[in-house]
Amino acid sequence: MSYCSSRFQTIRRRTVEVMVGSVGVGAANPVRVQSMTTSDTQDVATTVKQSIALAEVGCEIIRITAPNVQAAKCLQDIRAQFSAAGFGHIPLVADIHFLPSAAMEAVEHVEKIRVNPGNYADKKKFAVKEYTDADYDEELQRIHDAFSPLVKRAKELGRALRIGTNHGSLSDRIMNRYGDTPLGMVESALEFLRIARAHSYHDIILSMKSSNPKVMIQAYRLLVQRMAQEDMHYPLHLGVTEAGDGEDGRIKSAIGIGSLLLDGLGDTIRVSLTEDSVYEIPVAQAIAAKAMSLWTTNHGPQTTDHGPNSIDPYHFTRREPAVLKLSDRCIVGPEQPPRVIVRVASVDKLPEAAQALSTPKLKDTPAEGLLVPVATPGDLASLCEIAAKISLPVDFLALEIAPGLSPETLQPLLALVKGRMVLVRKFAATETEAFAAFVDLVRRHGQFLAAEIAPADLPAFEPVLRASGDAGLVFALTSPAGAGHAIGAYRRLVEALKTTGSSAPVWIRNTATTAVRGENSFLSKLLEASFLTGSLLCDGVGDLVSIETEADVTRATKLAYNVLQGAGARISKTEFVACPSCGRTLFDLQTTTQRIRAQTGHLKGVKLAIMGCIVNGPGEMADADFGYVGGAPGKINLYVGKNCVQYNIPQAEADARLIALIREHGKWVDPEPHQVAGA
Repeated sequence: MSYCSSRFQTIRRRTVEVMVGSVGVGAANPVRVQSMTTSDTQDVATTVKQSIALAEVGCEIIRITAPNVQAAKCLQDIRAQFSAAGFGHIPLVADIHFLPSAAMEAVEHVEKIRVNPGNYADKKKFAVKEYTDADYDEELQRIHDAFSPLVKRAKELGRALRIGTNHGSLSDRIMNRYGDTPLGMVESALEFLRIARAHSYHDIILSMKSSNPKVMIQAYRLLVQRMAQEDMHYPLHLGVTEAGDGEDGRIKSAIGIGSLLLDGLGDTIRVSLTEDSVYEIPVAQAIAAKAMSLWTTNHGPQTTDHGPNSIDPYHFTRREPAVLKLSDRCIVGPEQPPRVIVRVASVDKLPEAAQALSTPKLKDTPAEGLLVPVATPGDLASLCEIAAKISLPVDFLALEIAPGLSPETLQPLLALVKGRMVLVRKFAATETEAFAAFVDLVRRHGQFLAAEIAPADLPAFEPVLRASGDAGLVFALTSPAGAGHAIGAYRRLVEALKTTGSSAPVWIRNTATTAVRGENSFLSKLLEASFLTGSLLCDGVGDLVSIETEADVTRATKLAYNVLQGAGARISKTEFVACPSCGRTLFDLQTTTQRIRAQTGHLKGVKLAIMGCIVNGPGEMADADFGYVGGAPGKINLYVGKNCVQYNIPQAEADARLIALIREHGKWVDPEPHQVAGA
């Protein structure tokens, strides 16, 4: 059973409606936007002030941490003052981790309770234990006894619950039986869901959050599949936890949330940024608007659009492409990272682009290919003239050939061009002979062809492809074919290539025609690139990428590398896992993250976790190299992996001690001049 109605167009998943106060989630409601206050909950005035600020920028559901009973009691005054300020229609949610007693107090005052099944009535010790079936059943009974009172009281009061699994805080019971996996996350939630259903309670929303978009995407898909098998249709809250700040945080969130929304999954979202919470709202609103513009609402009988689909949506496996040697150092292949191409507006812009791409700041994130539109023979002649005069800081040129330029026209000029080139051309279903002629042309000159052929048209090209093989070929798309979205079009392309026996590389092109909506802001371009490129990369598809919606070649290059990093497809800098602030945070996360980034951001391939408290710290840091975690007010604990190696360091000393720890483990290199902040 599939996790969604279609992998090729956005058919919204059918869910029940859950009321959070007066706000409906799921069913025919729009995607609801959430965020969280960052103040100490016991500071009632500041928490109310932050809640009002969030409401005023469009936050529809507001979450407040309740780490203990005292904080939970404060929710009564917060709710009353927030309502008195004119926001009684906006529901409040209590965030609970370790204490059922805090949950039992909070449920009296707010409209929804979020519980983390890995922490609720559990203590994570990373203990290794072989659970017998009897041991496991005993643990489940203990959880049933601990969670049931909250379920019963929520049912009596008409409150909603969110069962919010975090990848970083799975219980030892789950870890020992299922491992640190998407399946473990799903089973953790299902344990609590079954308890709620045993009490005939159904006002439930579920989430599967991780700082790794791949894990997060797979976990939500698997959860939906498992629920569908049991005819359960609860709404989903989507989010990438510990996404970080700035461009990186927005990209990670958009990859995870956008991928699922475009598959029709998700009813309420939170973009978790290590920034003031109000800055999360416009990002979440933009993500939701883009997805909803594509939705086909699925009322009544479940409609489907399944077609062939060889990609395993629950386990990451990279599609293995044929090898292309675009230069001695730029190779496309199964063991190679995706290659970055940038576009210039016209041939005469080449000198300007070459200068911009030669900056030392792009040394670690170079543009490897340069895409140039060639509409006439004169354009190609100008290109040859310019290329003879200047040094292009790329490994190859990609020439986007207008349909009117035939192989015969290109033949004499092509022989004059030095270096490797990719001819880029769109072919209609009737142009199989033209395709064969272009394949012959590039192979005679030792060059390459990037063909855009609609997936539905590829069967017509199968005889040529089977006769000629994959040598020198790349396939790309610039617009969805028929109903659906660009992600679906690329998925259809992969299936069509498989049917024709081709393993040619796939080039993911982000163009105006692949965009979900037509806004022109940088945020819109960032989200579009994250949706399309990030989603495909997380499914193992994509060997070359280009962000062609961004005219500035430097920004386009950086954005491409940041999307690759966010999807875990190509690491070009330090990877940061940084949680958003909340009332549990023991230091200023924003300034600390920025300070540590300035000192360590040049450590390519090193993963650092900056966590405000212990709630998710060790778990979310399980695949991080080093962790910086709030242990007590003014005190920092340092981790190597998930093991704490230094306790209660004064915060004034913690940065230096972290760098010393990185040196001790052989991961430190001194920054080059272009890597120094402000250089």
